[in-house]
Amino acid sequence: MKLEQSFEIAAPVETVWEALIDIEFVAPCLPGAEVSGRDDDGSYRGTFTVKLGPTTAIYNGVLRIEDADHTTHTATLHARGTDKRGQGGATATIVNSMSAVDGGTRVDANTDLTITGRLARFGRGGMIEDIANRMLRDFASCLQDKLTQPAGTPDAPAPQAVPVRGVSLFFSVLLERLRRLFRRR
Repeated sequence: MKLEQSFEIAAPVETVWEALIDIEFVAPCLPGAEVSGRDDDGSYRGTFTVKLGPTTAIYNGVLRIEDADHTTHTATLHARGTDKRGQGGATATIVNSMSAVDGGTRVDANTDLTITGRLARFGRGGMIEDIANRMLRDFASCLQDKLTQPAGTPDAPAPQAVPVRGVSLFFSVLLERLRRLFRRR
C-alpha cells in the first residue's frame, strides 16, 4: 500500500530536519512507539503497541535511516516489525522530504507499507490510510509542541509509550468518514 501524506510545522527547515532525523526525539510523538535501544550499525530497536478491544498486539521492530541528505532535506527510513506472538508483521519504506513554506516547513512523507496478520484486515476500504492520516496529524501536532517549547524551559520527562487504541481510533476515523460523506450531499 502506498501512502502519500504531508504536514506543516511552524519552524525553520533546519530545525524540523534535525528533529525528524533524531529518532529518539520524535518517537514519543508517535502513539504506541517506544525506542528501546540503538545498535552499532545505527539502527534503532523498539516496540509498537496497538490495542484492539481486549487484544493488545505488540510488535518488535527495527528502524534504520538508510539515507539522509542534509542538502536536499530528504531522508529514507526503513522499518520492519513482527508481532511478538508471530501473528503478522509490517514493513515500510518512508521517504520524508522537507521544504520551506510561508511560516515554516512542509514535510512530505511517502510510504510504501506492507502489513500482514491481524492488522491487515483494516486495509480494506481505505481504513489503514485513514488511520495513518489521523496518526500523522497527531504526530505533527506533538512535534509542533515539542519544537515550540520556549528556550530555556527544561524538557518535560519523556512520556511513557501509550498504545494505539485501535477501537477509539477506528471510531474516530469512522466518524470523520461519515462527516465527509454527509458534506458531499
